Amino acid sequence: MTTDPACTTPAAPAPAVSPEALPALRRRTSAVLITSQILGGLGVPIGITLAPVLATEVSGSEAMSGLAPTASVAGTALLSLPLAALMTARGRRPGLVLAYFIGAVGGALVVLAAAIGSFPLMLLGMAGFGAASSANLQARFAAADLAEPDRRARAISTVVWATTIGAVLGPNLSAPASRSFAGTSIPEKAGPFLWASAIFLVAAVLMAVLLRPDPLLTARALAGSAGQQADERSLRAGFRAVAASPRARLALVTIAVSHTAMVSIMVMTPVDLGHHGADLEMVGLVISGHIAGMYAFSPVWGWLADRIGRLSVIGLAAGLIALAALLAGTAGAHHAQTAAGLFLLGLGWSAALVSGSALLTDSVPQAARAAVQGLSDLTSSACAGLGGVAAGVIVSVAGYGWLTAIGAALLLPMAGLALASSRRGTAAGA
Repeated sequence: MTTDPACTTPAAPAPAVSPEALPALRRRTSAVLITSQILGGLGVPIGITLAPVLATEVSGSEAMSGLAPTASVAGTALLSLPLAALMTARGRRPGLVLAYFIGAVGGALVVLAAAIGSFPLMLLGMAGFGAASSANLQARFAAADLAEPDRRARAISTVVWATTIGAVLGPNLSAPASRSFAGTSIPEKAGPFLWASAIFLVAAVLMAVLLRPDPLLTARALAGSAGQQADERSLRAGFRAVAASPRARLALVTIAVSHTAMVSIMVMTPVDLGHHGADLEMVGLVISGHIAGMYAFSPVWGWLADRIGRLSVIGLAAGLIALAALLAGTAGAHHAQTAAGLFLLGLGWSAALVSGSALLTDSVPQAARAAVQGLSDLTSSACAGLGGVAAGVIVSVAGYGWLTAIGAALLLPMAGLALASSRRGTAAGA
């Protein structure tokens, strides 16, 4: 019988923060999280950009190339709950520090695997490397810990926006990172992972030194829940909190479905573009526009979610993703239409992530939030991983158009739950 780590490890003492000091603490915590998000957002794409190429070299088979990024996604999913359990028991800081440290160790294992030609060791390293992505995901929830309820979505969106800097710079640094190890015993295409490991270590040190007092423990102290029993903050309590709240279930479905639809369509778009004569420059432009849509406009969605409501933005996200699927799926050789579709896909994902994350935080008790947020990241990463695998099969059997149609169909449960929740809210108001 397994034991929930959050039940056996006592929580750290809750720090005392005066109301006068709280605004300054919010600003400092946000600055630390934004900096770490830039670093994490930089380190992940530096390594992951060349992962399929390195996997082909190490395994000796192009058919194995897709297993490297898949292992990273699997690592993100598998580590979400253990890290959430640690945060539930000890606070955000230990969990984020450990996640970045595991990511750094994973990157080092990838380099070692490339040097000795071990593909299984490379997959293990890629799984560890995925912990850094888990840290990036959890950072948005750490931003919400101390935020005022009517500014919670904006706090989340600011941290999500910071990822833009790393996401744009990271892929462009992969080539220089490779060349920096020319003439050494480290394989050139493994060099970016060593850079990424160093960046993750800097992020871990930054968290360990500057993320004080811990935002989650401080929020519990301010909410008067610091003295609750450990089982009230356990992962099991997180499952119970989601089961008891229709809006928490909606938020969980929103984040998972939008992430699955986005990943499934995005990963096969370069293949479809290639089938219609697009060169690598065109593929790069389409994906760059997609990434800009994912992150650059997140503050807009945060502002809207706080002003007009989480449910309204979730409905808007569903509409954007559906329109994106229609444009991309019917584009054919019209590459500009594909680019527009992928840009809207990024926008819809961003709207869903920001509003869904805020709604999830709103909808569960303070004590159970860290556990529920870890459950959300596990669900979305696992669903997206399965979606990415299924996408290749669907395209090979039925075509890209059918993939986008299925991606749009995934939105139906999200839209249905949002409509039901909105009606319940209207009835309660009446």
